[in-house]
Amino acid sequence: MSEQLPEIDNRIVEFIKEHHLAALAATDGSEIWSWHAFYVFLEEESAFVITSEEKTRHIGIFRKSKSDIITGAIGLETEQIGLIRGVQFNARMELCTESYVNRYRLSYLRRFPYAILKGGDLWILRITELKFTDNRLGFGKKIIWKRES
Repeated sequence: MSEQLPEIDNRIVEFIKEHHLAALAATDGSEIWSWHAFYVFLEEESAFVITSEEKTRHIGIFRKSKSDIITGAIGLETEQIGLIRGVQFNARMELCTESYVNRYRLSYLRRFPYAILKGGDLWILRITELKFTDNRLGFGKKIIWKRES
């Protein structure tokens, strides 16, 4: 990828890499639906790779949308307020149209080898903005990242 991206704070990268499941949501302006997806994070592209099938409700809603933007979150489950950490983000979602064996699919299969049995379409979520909350740094401490300055 030739686009020069601002670097994501290492604390955010570490948090994202500690997890593997994101909650995502799409809307077409009249209907909204959320779903969960296993992801691989590509730090050098500030992007997630997920799989999902065309026949799903959320992809149907996404396809009807006039926008390619979806929203998502990754959170740490804890009941201790001082340990709360989580990421909320917006991303441009695009269908991966490259050949079946490509770096995106290989990255995904390295992390989730059993996915080869499931199939589904490969999607790239290029993060446009991200907010990381980490109460260990102080109550309500937020770190913001945007693709474009």
